[in-house]
Amino acid sequence: MSATTTFRGADRKFILLFLVMLTIAAGNTALQSVLPALGRSLGVADNNVAAAFSASALLWVIAAPFWAKRSDRHGRRAMILMGLGGFAVSLLICGVFLAMGINGWISGSAAFLAFIGGRLVYGSFGAAAPPAVQALVAGATTREDRTKALTLLASAFGLGTILGPAIAPYLILGAIGKIEIGLAGPTFVFALFGLGVWLAVRRMLPDDRGVGGGDAHGAATAYPSIGGQSSGASVTAATADRDAEQVGYADPRIRAWMIAGLVMGHAQAMTGQTIGFLVIDRLHVAPEDALQPTGLVLMMGAGAALLAQWGIIPLLNLSPRKLVLSGLVIAAIGCVGTGLATSLYGIATSYALASLGFGFTRPGFTAGSSLAVGPDAQGSVAGKVTSVNGASFVLGPSIGVGLYGLTKPLPYLIAAAALAAMLVYAWVALKDRKQ
Repeated sequence: MSATTTFRGADRKFILLFLVMLTIAAGNTALQSVLPALGRSLGVADNNVAAAFSASALLWVIAAPFWAKRSDRHGRRAMILMGLGGFAVSLLICGVFLAMGINGWISGSAAFLAFIGGRLVYGSFGAAAPPAVQALVAGATTREDRTKALTLLASAFGLGTILGPAIAPYLILGAIGKIEIGLAGPTFVFALFGLGVWLAVRRMLPDDRGVGGGDAHGAATAYPSIGGQSSGASVTAATADRDAEQVGYADPRIRAWMIAGLVMGHAQAMTGQTIGFLVIDRLHVAPEDALQPTGLVLMMGAGAALLAQWGIIPLLNLSPRKLVLSGLVIAAIGCVGTGLATSLYGIATSYALASLGFGFTRPGFTAGSSLAVGPDAQGSVAGKVTSVNGASFVLGPSIGVGLYGLTKPLPYLIAAAALAAMLVYAWVALKDRKQ
């Protein structure tokens, strides 16, 4: 694509950096798609499965701004290697202890407790790579080409949400000798892949410690999660002036947009994180037999969201307010359908419809927040948008799974009700403004 040609002719380096972003997103969502089946096979409570990713997401939200600032001072390459190293080590820890639980060497509860420890490693260190990757690309492109290159780079997270769940069912391994790997297979495969990318980065990227980054900065990136396609906020933050106006969450210009983003994000996280359990229970299949249908549902959902963001939205050219309003209607209908569906076709179609709606609301939320303020506040608002997107995946999964434990359709119906209420609020409170 043309954006790669702007990277000073260094096509191979751009592809490598794109691969870093893709790997981190795909590995995380692949594990998320497998985890409901893993938890059920190990006899772990569904709430504990959700808590594992909530804890990881919380640490990511805390660590991402710290690593974004540190990458400006201590070298981009070092931060990329740290992020990839945390990613690979985390998956290796998860895989080892999950395999121990699968083989009965330790209890399922002990295996999952250690698994949570591995996820905390990912949340703490995995967030170091994306801002450093952004800064490298931003520093190697002209101001005119920078947004295009960063947008292409950000699409790696969206692609990862498709590829991870799509290939995870094919990474279930058999026995190696007398050791059964089974559902832990994706963790080992992605750990090896992460190690390979780590070695490529170490070899191909020069050490830039002590080299100034100019006006190119990295930005904290939202937690890569099922249903959490990149909003593009990190692109805005990475291209903005850091010494510009600071805007608070309660600022009247963006307050309504922040509320809308928080509600829509939680609805998306609640429904996305329970879909694996819904497939198992509604199709009445064993956990290991649910991986392919779960992967299909998640792949269709991610594909629908990306179709909205890459195809339908540019074609319709709707304002941010209209994007949010139309997306809320579509997502609410899809959530109701998902909660009531009893077949794979019904679940997949309804979840894709809900994801299509969320594919409208996320860019609408991002663009509306950006247009609500002037040029000097773009960096601050972009940071707020990214933090709201990330915060939704801290409590959203646990809330969704908790409601699911009460009755299976409940998280989807509650999400639909929240979206319907938000539609009324958004109709009154959200305003389209032009800069």
